[in-house]
Parts: sequence; structure tokens; C-alpha cells
Amino acid sequence: MKRIPELSTTVVGSGPGILLAHGASGSVADNYGALIPVLAEGHTVVGPDYPGSGATPRAAAGLTLDELTDAVVASAVDAGVESFTLIGFSLGTTVAVRAAARHPERVRGLVLTAGFARADHQIDLSLGLWEHLLTRGDAEGFARMRTVNGFSVEFLNGLPAEQFAELLDPGPAGPPLGVVEQAALGRSADTREDLAGIAVPTLVIATTRDILVDPANSRYLADRIPGARYAEVDAGHVVMAERPAEWQELIEKFLVENGL
Repeated sequence: MKRIPELSTTVVGSGPGILLAHGASGSVADNYGALIPVLAEGHTVVGPDYPGSGATPRAAAGLTLDELTDAVVASAVDAGVESFTLIGFSLGTTVAVRAAARHPERVRGLVLTAGFARADHQIDLSLGLWEHLLTRGDAEGFARMRTVNGFSVEFLNGLPAEQFAELLDPGPAGPPLGVVEQAALGRSADTREDLAGIAVPTLVIATTRDILVDPANSRYLADRIPGARYAEVDAGHVVMAERPAEWQELIEKFLVENGL
């Protein structure tokens, strides 16, 4: 029995390939919605949703990093994109690194934002709380916890009351169905042994006010991936909400400078 269903995939643009790997509890639209049209001006952009996110059905069993990575890579190949730069966010950075290790003939470059090689205690505690709340049906508690994890104190305190309330409202549909499996994968994934073998241009972007993924995790990636470039954005974990223009500029510059 196939453990991971076929991934619902967005494909737009034309030109060199870009493959997107989103974060746990997110989706391609959530994490990359504003970036996709910019990238698609000069690239073919492929954005698969993990099991239980977007329109992809929930996996029948738990997720493994190798199986999810292979499914993400297959979504690009099935779309006719044989090679690509892989842009990963949060959990998506583990997918991106593993893809470079398992499919080196396809990965031409990496962009790793708010990433980690292995969950530290802070990540493990936070994702464990996500699982705890959702397995007990507490969607409101999860929304509150994800908000605490996702944004810097400065960003939250600067929000109007209406926008702050929206972050805490789980909505009628509740969280994506696959969050429990995605959080569990985030707690178990380990790409430390993959890092030294990466041989493609790599940009590591740390989010310096990140409460969920401490920036030390990004520095670890940059220090151990040969030739990796390191950059910082003064933002919480959800950088695409807090500092979208700065994040986008770093990615675009990296792609241009490396002919990607």
C-alpha cells in the first residue's frame, strides 16, 4: 500500500525549475503565495502540498523524511521539471537537504529558511505540544500555540486587535488535517549526515527573532554545508508575513548570482 498519496501540486511560469517545500502546518499557498508570482516571471515553479495540507489527502500512515522527499521530487519530475533549485522553509529545509542527498542529479541549488538539521529541545517541545493539542481536538489551543511559535513579540504587539484575533481563530475548517503527522516528522527528521555531501550553491537564511526555530539551527546548517552563504532577516519564524520584501530580495539575488 502506498503510504504517501499523490501530492496536489501547483505549477506556474516557464524557465529554469524551482521546487518549493513548505513548513509543517502550512501549505504552498500559506508559505509561498506572494513569492510564487515573482519567481514565475523567470522560472517554472512547482509547489506540492504535503499530505494533509492544501488539497492533498492525509497520509494513511505517518510520514518518513525519505518518502516525503521522494514524493516532493516526483511532483517536479511529473510536471516535466527534471532539475531545479529547491526552496525550503522550516520543515521544508529537511526535505530540501534530503533531496540534495538522495537526488543530486536533480537539485541545482538550495535556499533554506528558518531551518534545522535536527529538532533541538525547543522545536521538539513546541511540535510535541502541537500534536498533544490536536490529538485532543483542541483546535483553538493549537491556533494559540502556533501564533506564539510563529511570530516575533514585536510583530504581534504591533498588530491591530482585529488581525490579532484572526490569528487566534482556528476557523470552521480547523487546522490542516496533516499537522499531527507533519509535526511528528519535524521531531524525528535528522539530516546532519547529509550536510557535508551537499555540492550545490546554498543560501541559508536565519530568522533572528524566531521563537520556534532558534537561529543557531541555521548557523549550524551554514557551517556544515560546504560553501553555503549565510544571511539573516530580523523576523520571527513566519518571515513571509513579517519581512516579505527582505526575504524575497535575498532569494532573488541568490538565484541571479548563481545562474539559477
